Amino acid sequence: MNMRAPQTKPAKQPNAVFDPERRRALKYLLGIGGIAAAGSSAYAPEPAAHGGRVSVRDYGATGDGAKLDTRALQTAIDACAAAGGGTVYFPPGHYLSGTLFLKSHVTLHLEGGATLLGSPSREDYPSTVPAVRSYADNFTVRSLIYAENLEHIALEGHGVIDGQGGMIKGAYKDRPYLLRIIACREVTMRGLTLRNSAMWVQHYLACEGVCIDGIRVESACNSNNDGIDIDGCERVRIANCDIRSRDDALVLKSTQERPCRNVVVTNCVLSSQSNAFKLGTESNGGFENIVMSNCAIYDTRYSGIALELVDGGTLERVSISNVTMHNTKSAIFIRLGDRARPFKAGMEPIGTGRLRHVRISDVQVFGADAIGCSITGLPGHPVEDVVLENITVSFAGGGKASRDLASVPEKEKAYPEYRMFGLLPAYGFFCRHVRGLRLSRVQVNTVQADARSALVCQDVNGLELFGWRGETSDSPAIVLQNVQNALVHGCQAAAGTSTWLRVDGNSSAAIKLVANELSAATQAVALGPDVPAQAVMVKSP
Repeated sequence: MNMRAPQTKPAKQPNAVFDPERRRALKYLLGIGGIAAAGSSAYAPEPAAHGGRVSVRDYGATGDGAKLDTRALQTAIDACAAAGGGTVYFPPGHYLSGTLFLKSHVTLHLEGGATLLGSPSREDYPSTVPAVRSYADNFTVRSLIYAENLEHIALEGHGVIDGQGGMIKGAYKDRPYLLRIIACREVTMRGLTLRNSAMWVQHYLACEGVCIDGIRVESACNSNNDGIDIDGCERVRIANCDIRSRDDALVLKSTQERPCRNVVVTNCVLSSQSNAFKLGTESNGGFENIVMSNCAIYDTRYSGIALELVDGGTLERVSISNVTMHNTKSAIFIRLGDRARPFKAGMEPIGTGRLRHVRISDVQVFGADAIGCSITGLPGHPVEDVVLENITVSFAGGGKASRDLASVPEKEKAYPEYRMFGLLPAYGFFCRHVRGLRLSRVQVNTVQADARSALVCQDVNGLELFGWRGETSDSPAIVLQNVQNALVHGCQAAAGTSTWLRVDGNSSAAIKLVANELSAATQAVALGPDVPAQAVMVKSP
């Protein structure tokens, strides 16, 4: 019988990342032992285990908030990527850093109690110019976290990213964003708190497959502090976010010829010293298939909802529903203009865009200011197919007699903002240059008495007014000037109304009033001297 020697298992090799002796060597070489300074290339790390987790502490990060940890943090990211991806873990601590470059298949996880602090020195943010060119190049070349042409990247956890942006002053390009994510695919941002950016908080440009869920943004320490900027991206989901920002809270842009499309925003709380939810102003590539729902907006200095198309492109198929607003200056602002700013130097000025197929429904607003809401296009370039349904807006009121419509300037080249025309002729809604407008069950009122009309429509073709309710005192409740093909039905005049409807303009035509309850008005309909005799037809209920 042949006897074989007993087999023995080979000794288990220590993990290259977690071996205690190697840890001590890493810390020493990365500067903890006093030899290598931040930015040194003295250590080329062994890669992390594929799909595993590495701690930034194991790569020399001190987390004391005083020493610059950029080199250690970047080394951990690079090691994780070299192993094929995984998670870079930030335990509790304060990690002071300059620019960090993300890598594909790598997740940054900031534990509760962990804060990534942006360096207060702009020299720690190298100028980084992306291959993707857009008008956003004029805004910045710096960021705390940078990613370009990557896939499957994520930032998550219950920690904080704080840019300390109040300490960095200067022009646009001198101030870094917190995040610049460019031409990336499958991007996730979840659970984190983002604070105090020197510029925009986070910019996603030309990305596909973006999920932003459950984050908090608190940034009002500097100028241009947009909360979230989605720019020319596709397949975007933004949910359960709480945003308080100095500039626009949640804004979609299109700073190149690529459209921003297939975007869903839901269950968010928004507050801003500018606009809360905005499309524009940059609109070169346009906006398509945008849905915003179930959001609460409060303490907003400009508009709660602002749809602004002024740099060409097409804005179409936008649906907004189930929104409440409190203490916002303007509720709804829709503007088609012609600033026509090209997205890069040397391009020919672009033509006027198209704004169409917009649905806004189930909106309650309390605390709007005296200016009023507006939906405006340009002569020959109307806003098209807009529906407002189940809308209630309470305005401050206090306005004097209605303004002469001829005195409202077009301002086709002006920067779009809800107060661009001054105090509007209507305290409720001023609609001009629109083709296809339906106002269904819209109710407006004022806290103080207002002498202006509640609704003014000028150069509107294809108007349906159903279930309108609007208080007024001295002026006609509704003014239609040069309006064609209008159906007004199911409306009711408020008590104390003098004239409920006034029609002006020699091109007014085919205006039908059917089944309205106007007995509370002293005069139901008044026609201006230049209105054709057959322009208005009235049928009793």
